[in-house]
Amino acid sequence: MTRKDEAKLLRKPTEKDVKGSNLAQYLKWLDQKGYGKFKNYGELHKWSIQNLNDFWESIWKWSGVIATAQHEKVLAKDQMPGAKWFPGAKLNFAQNLLRWAWGGGPNKVAITSVAEGRPDIQITYLELLEKVGNFASFLQLRGVGVGDRVAAITTNGPEAVIGMLAATSIGAIWSSCSPDFGFQGILDRFGQIAPKVLIAVDGYRYGGKEYLLHERLQKVSKEIPSIETMVIVRQLQQEENKTLEGTFLKKAHFWDEIMSQSWPSQLEFVSLPFDHPVYILYSSGTTGKPKCIVHSAGGILLQHSKELMLHTNVTEEDRFFYFTTCGWMMWNWLVSGLMTGAELILFDGSPGYPSLDRLWHLAADKRITIFGTSAKFLGSCRTAGLEPGRIFHLEELKTICSTGSPLLPEDFDYVYQHVKDDVLLSSIAGGTDICSCFVLGNPMLPVYRGEIQCKGLGMAVAAYNEEGKAVINQKGELVCTRPAPCMPLEFWNDRGDDKYVKAYFKHFPGVWRHGDYIVVTERGGVIMLGRSDSTLNPSGVRIGTSEIYRQVETMKEVKDSLVVGQAWNGDQRVVLFVILKEGKKLDDELKQKIKARIIEGTTPRHAPAVIHEIKEIPYTISGKKVEIAVAKMLAGETIENRDALSNPNSLDQFHPELLSQ
Repeated sequence: MTRKDEAKLLRKPTEKDVKGSNLAQYLKWLDQKGYGKFKNYGELHKWSIQNLNDFWESIWKWSGVIATAQHEKVLAKDQMPGAKWFPGAKLNFAQNLLRWAWGGGPNKVAITSVAEGRPDIQITYLELLEKVGNFASFLQLRGVGVGDRVAAITTNGPEAVIGMLAATSIGAIWSSCSPDFGFQGILDRFGQIAPKVLIAVDGYRYGGKEYLLHERLQKVSKEIPSIETMVIVRQLQQEENKTLEGTFLKKAHFWDEIMSQSWPSQLEFVSLPFDHPVYILYSSGTTGKPKCIVHSAGGILLQHSKELMLHTNVTEEDRFFYFTTCGWMMWNWLVSGLMTGAELILFDGSPGYPSLDRLWHLAADKRITIFGTSAKFLGSCRTAGLEPGRIFHLEELKTICSTGSPLLPEDFDYVYQHVKDDVLLSSIAGGTDICSCFVLGNPMLPVYRGEIQCKGLGMAVAAYNEEGKAVINQKGELVCTRPAPCMPLEFWNDRGDDKYVKAYFKHFPGVWRHGDYIVVTERGGVIMLGRSDSTLNPSGVRIGTSEIYRQVETMKEVKDSLVVGQAWNGDQRVVLFVILKEGKKLDDELKQKIKARIIEGTTPRHAPAVIHEIKEIPYTISGKKVEIAVAKMLAGETIENRDALSNPNSLDQFHPELLSQ
């Protein structure tokens, strides 16, 4: 159930907010085109999931998809898995993202890039088109064609966007990771998909320090024989580049040299089927090799069109920012903003350098209108006592998006009290699996404390109990009961789709089970309760870890926490690890205070049997807590694959003897 204090109304949209939104314009358009007239969002959502053909047809038309061949029908196979979308349609993903280069604003700024240690870079839509054409010509001369993989180990800068658009313009498949991945993490990903070309930065800057990639790139080049060409982006410009050039003399080309040349041909977009692969993304891989998740060009294009234009209200007037790396799906989501004509603000570096207000300073300096971040970042700002609304000019900031983990109710309070009191706080949730969202924001709806505003249009989201029945105001598994075009085509090299079916459809046959606990409220909003695959199960009672984090991480003594289940005397006990703020001590009094707080906010069954202080919480590179790996470590298992962690040595704190008392 929703706690009473979490149901507090924090923001109500004004009449101007509602009438000026893209969603309001879409509703008028639906009425004019004969699709239907809808009184409210609830009616619209119900129609969108009951009439998938009409709904996705409307998104195709309303968003202005550029296609060389039209579809025979919208949904040819209405089943999960195996849905077949828009057969007969042909389009090009990059062409749709670059439409502003020859349409509404070729001289409009497309990208503003900000990075530690180098000057800001601005690129217009027309300049972006030209750069994409240059690199596409280079790729074609290197033998890259339809279906080949182009991989990148890159920072979040213009090179990543240009590389992706160039690759997809000629029908290649793009896959990227951030340069802070270790060698094994890179090999576990790119080694499975056998890229023909690898784009890589020579190093990167983070938190005021420089990190060279030379040794890592040598090993990658040696261990992935499919790589025929390497393109090195020189970011550090140090003497070590000479060594790098010698090492890769047969394979290596340098980005700046490629882009300075005049290439003979004009960019021609290769027209491909709707379900042609565009991206390969990866599961976290903390407890085994990551799954390679293949997404379709048409599916991502339509889903991102809907989410960015309707739910996030991105327009050509916006300056759109998301703090992300190229190894997180939020990068793919951000880059799709190009189709709206918005100016993308790319940032590479530490959000905490030289101080934790770095991103708020960026928001003010670049006049960001849509600011995307993680729940972890907002929580860190709250615990640090930052007041960006008082310090910085944020008049143009209209929306804050948050994802990565559930946003605590207290962080909703923090945003409205200390950032901006009229901002639209858009908590969103979905994942790499669909490269998009199941539940997200809405410019026409109010914001309630601790609650995501709505289910996404066309997404038949429900909370299922263990009997497979949809429940309201009760905890359940996040499921999707109807197909959506953003669902993956397949897992790479997954014969018979065995791993794919096991991942999503084994628990509830014919229904997508995502692996999150949620509560669907009577308003149609959603409360996220954390991953169900890391569920605690003391005495047979299933508990989402986020239910405990909501209580512990708002205590003034606690800086961060991690909760896992540990096998104990034939049952399971709840174990809570905490990092305390400076000057605090984990004595019996504080332990009892923590337990009392958890019991008061949840139930007595949520109270941990053990509370233990540690120095560091393990996180993935994309900022998610690593609960399953810690539970395995406590059970005596070895976690070999640590390269997906931002702090892999943190796992060494956990071993069976740690909690033997």
